[in-house]
Amino acid sequence: MAHKKGGGSSTNGRDSHGQRLGIKRFGGQLVSSGSILIRQRGTRYKAGRNVERAKDDSLYAVINGIVLFEDKGGHGKFISVLPQDEAKVGGADRAHNAAN
Repeated sequence: MAHKKGGGSSTNGRDSHGQRLGIKRFGGQLVSSGSILIRQRGTRYKAGRNVERAKDDSLYAVINGIVLFEDKGGHGKFISVLPQDEAKVGGADRAHNAAN
């Protein structure tokens, strides 16, 4: 039996493609219904108002509106989509927090 492998192709010559995970739409951005807001593995972010979770844990908008990120401490981080009349463009999360 040979003690060394033959000089053929390298053993480490393969790699998988990146999964393109991450946030796709940011707070204050105007989105249309069906837009993917975040691609994730697991529920790092949870679905808030007017947002649904897909089979692969991605979050997508159900209505047209403005994206809002909320951190509810021990309850987790939520992504919501507010109708345009409820939120101002360009600072929806700040306008919402100031009202509460």
